[in-house]
Amino acid sequence: MSSSRFTSKRRAIASTRRRRAEAPARTISASVARRIASVTRAAPGRVFTPFDFLDLGSPHSVGMALTRMIRSGQLRRLARGLYDVPRTHPGLGVLLPTPDDIAQALARRDGASVQPAGAMAANLLSLSEQVPARAIYHTDGPSRTIKVGALTVQLKKRPPRQVRSASSMSSLVFAALRSVGKTNVSPARVAHLRRFLSTADRRQLIKDLPLAPVWMHPHLRFIAGGRE
Repeated sequence: MSSSRFTSKRRAIASTRRRRAEAPARTISASVARRIASVTRAAPGRVFTPFDFLDLGSPHSVGMALTRMIRSGQLRRLARGLYDVPRTHPGLGVLLPTPDDIAQALARRDGASVQPAGAMAANLLSLSEQVPARAIYHTDGPSRTIKVGALTVQLKKRPPRQVRSASSMSSLVFAALRSVGKTNVSPARVAHLRRFLSTADRRQLIKDLPLAPVWMHPHLRFIAGGRE
């Protein structure tokens, strides 16, 4: 076989191998893009981590797919390992994800539970209109602090029994009342929570009553439907 024919054959073999290697990569990229599109249609502010796509391919192939989407502008890198679909508002400009979207993404990645704490809990229950610059969550996973633009999300490690014992809504109510403070829990705020919670949440609140501080018990009973 002549050297030119041998070289041509080597090139053909190399080209075939490249095509075979690229085909799965293209398939994984398309699958990642479809999942992101599907999820963000239902939840536009969703924050993703590579963990959300590991069933689609290896960590390396998923990472490459995410990188390509960032380069094309389809995806935005918020922080190391955190991504979202860029969104803009006519009046507000570029939008950031909510602290809760970031915290939930970290929880999925770590296989942990998170619960809003302090001022964050009060804001989520509309007991306060102030959005805290530092959103604090309790977690049974590792402690960490993530900064996204002007927003700081801090996860503080707590024993699992403190994070998982009560239902999510009951824990949120406990944290909100604790943030407001014993002397500032007004009848108006308690009445608001009674309207805010669903019937199922109010029933669960009574079941979780032993997990709350004693000073909250009269307020929680009223929220659940009894008398303060």
